[in-house]
Amino acid sequence: MTPASHAAAPAVDAAGRAELTARYLEEVRGQGARASELRGTMPESGLLNGFYFGRYLSRPLFIGHAERDQLHAHLENLRTALISLPDLLFGGDLGAFARAAGAAPVQVSAILRSRSAPVTRQTRGDLYATEAGFRLMEFNMGSALGGMEIADMCRALLAHPVLAGFAKAHNLSYVDTMREQVNDMFVECGFAPDSFPVVAVTDWPSSYRNKLGPYMHLLAERWRELGLDAHACHAGELAARNGRVWLRDRPVDIVARMFLIEYLLESPEAAALMDPVLDAEARGEVRTFTPFDSELFGSKGALAMVSDAGNRHLFTAAEQASLDAILPWTRMVAPGPATLADGRTVDLLDYAAGHADDLVLKPTMRYGGQDVVAGWHASPAAWRQHLARASGGPYVIQRRIRPVPELFPDENGDLVPWVTLWGPFTVVNGHGGIFARGATVDSDTPVVNVFSGASVGCCLSTEPGSR
Repeated sequence: MTPASHAAAPAVDAAGRAELTARYLEEVRGQGARASELRGTMPESGLLNGFYFGRYLSRPLFIGHAERDQLHAHLENLRTALISLPDLLFGGDLGAFARAAGAAPVQVSAILRSRSAPVTRQTRGDLYATEAGFRLMEFNMGSALGGMEIADMCRALLAHPVLAGFAKAHNLSYVDTMREQVNDMFVECGFAPDSFPVVAVTDWPSSYRNKLGPYMHLLAERWRELGLDAHACHAGELAARNGRVWLRDRPVDIVARMFLIEYLLESPEAAALMDPVLDAEARGEVRTFTPFDSELFGSKGALAMVSDAGNRHLFTAAEQASLDAILPWTRMVAPGPATLADGRTVDLLDYAAGHADDLVLKPTMRYGGQDVVAGWHASPAAWRQHLARASGGPYVIQRRIRPVPELFPDENGDLVPWVTLWGPFTVVNGHGGIFARGATVDSDTPVVNVFSGASVGCCLSTEPGSR
């Protein structure tokens, strides 16, 4: 995303993010603190380094409690609108909804066999802060959400006396998101908090072997401290027999699915790897956190449906207001007419071809910035080719978001503008904390993503009564 000038910060209340940030940066400058000092003990954490590769922001983001609560309400309303789509548009046919959202046949089959009742409340929005407020880039639902370790990041940053003193003076706090994640698992899988269920912390075989196996073991260790008998594995290590799902010699109560539904497309045999677990789940022999349908509701295809002006009348006034507030214009890529945000009707492909500088092309059910094409990074000819290939397929076109950069101290004490992605969580108990990712403005990256080199961090917010 190309940012607006960092001098033009969005107007917020005096306890809001712009004011808090300015005050904190003034204290940092006064102390002459360097980035490596301000990161506190984050670089020493095995759990954090196992997933984030040692790349950390030099300060937290800040937000006022009123803006935080308003943003949470918008995300809750968006979630409510998304999970209502099968009933509102497809007569309750989840399979038809899945196909319309861009799911492949093997994914549709898995979704129909692995359904939530009710749909999970664990979500993470990914938003940029613009001059007009927060705008949503994508919405993620389910168990395989990155950023649950942000309480560790907050504690590590607060080890530095400058931030510790600032947080105390301004009544700043954070949510223990991983503890909330574990509570979500207890509540949504129907286990009492003191029941110590056996949990298979399950990655996909290729990811487990090549990238995240060590991290999964560290995560399982942390979950054991929080009340789960958790053990790391990959999906190929699970077996169904004698009325249970087993991880080696352990009967499993909950399969914590830490991989995305896109892995079912990895090979022709991939989907069959999940068959024993899906069959056992259908027989009530194991619970899955979370079932595959959670990702369907968080797909970009679903965002296009709630963005479509033709569906607006189906949503409540509160849902409409939240959609207007945070969701940029988003449409499935298909030939024919489309309604713009200002009410004009255009031919979608002709319009997209002529407005590359203002649009992004995205697959509906892939994550981490995979196969995303930023129109302003493509030549006119290449952009038209991308549109032609995407037409009628599982792709959306979305209005470009122009974020306002945040300033971060560097190792020399200078303030450097970064593009930051805000990732607020919703959980069973309400607001679940905010995950931050960032890349320098100079990097000119169209996708701020951990696996493409982004640095990560957390957010501190004021509490009611703060001055």
